[in-house]
Amino acid sequence: MAKKLSPPEVMRNLAIGYWVARLVHVAAKLKLADLLKKGPRTVEDLATAAGVQPQALYRILRALASVGVFAETKNQRFKLTPLAATLQTGVPASMHAWALMINDNWGWDAWKELLHGAKTGEMPFIKAHGVPLFEYFEKHTEDLQVFGESMTSISVTENPAIAAAYKFSGIRTLVDVGGGHGSLLATILKANSKLKGVLYDQPSVIARAEKDQHVTAKGIKERCRLESGNFFEAVPRGGDAYIMKYILHDWNDEKCVKILSNCRASMNEKGKVLVVDNVIAPGNDPSWGKLLDIQMLIIGGRERTKKEFAAMFAAAGLKLTRVVPTKGPLSIVEGVRA
Repeated sequence: MAKKLSPPEVMRNLAIGYWVARLVHVAAKLKLADLLKKGPRTVEDLATAAGVQPQALYRILRALASVGVFAETKNQRFKLTPLAATLQTGVPASMHAWALMINDNWGWDAWKELLHGAKTGEMPFIKAHGVPLFEYFEKHTEDLQVFGESMTSISVTENPAIAAAYKFSGIRTLVDVGGGHGSLLATILKANSKLKGVLYDQPSVIARAEKDQHVTAKGIKERCRLESGNFFEAVPRGGDAYIMKYILHDWNDEKCVKILSNCRASMNEKGKVLVVDNVIAPGNDPSWGKLLDIQMLIIGGRERTKKEFAAMFAAAGLKLTRVVPTKGPLSIVEGVRA
């Protein structure tokens, strides 16, 4: 039976959380999970395959095994665990790209400026890199690619939950605003055979989406139109509903109101907006959304409460009608014309 930790011991472990995060990052960088997918291997064998020193690798794997990521068997051999298996590439719900992205140096450099941001109000990411996140990505395309892959990987479990939680049957045309490569829209279209969709994003994103399997799949491409543009300026007209997943949390209230106002101006008379984000609940229970909110603080966005969503909707001439939970951490915030 595990010993119950005292408050100082718990705080000690919380304070070294970044140790584990960096260990996971190194494991992802070296693709150790891929190297173990066929079965246990010795440290010497793994070190040769990964191009690292055996003694250092043993200590890294031993530390990861102590938190359930990999397991040591005998004679310095290691095997996959269910947690370690999520770091494999090319498997459903892979966390490989997420582990690379969330712990990469560009993100860590921004987190170092959190205290500066708290004192000054300056965006930590700008303090670290001189430009906002999406401008940074314009010049660092490799980081952008990993970011995109990480968003796709977490969508594998999130998107089916969204499609199942909301009744899209009364909607004829669904516009996915900032929909990336179209994984969410394709999932919803697959579950609703009479629904038509419009995938809307920046020209460079749509150019990649045109070659992506999500919106080019048989049964989807016939019902899906791709359009490019800037959602701060306009969105495609004539939609019955405008869905935005992980979009509004990237921006401050003023910019969000602009996006929502553009949706209101373009949607049909009885149209809806569907904002898919974390909705922060009151209380002190463990919350993925409250932690993610600090990541958004770093880059200039925020997660919001129901009350904050309602106020933002009102500023855009909309009325919040309901919040639909999904089986995952996200909720669907529905709004109509006020």
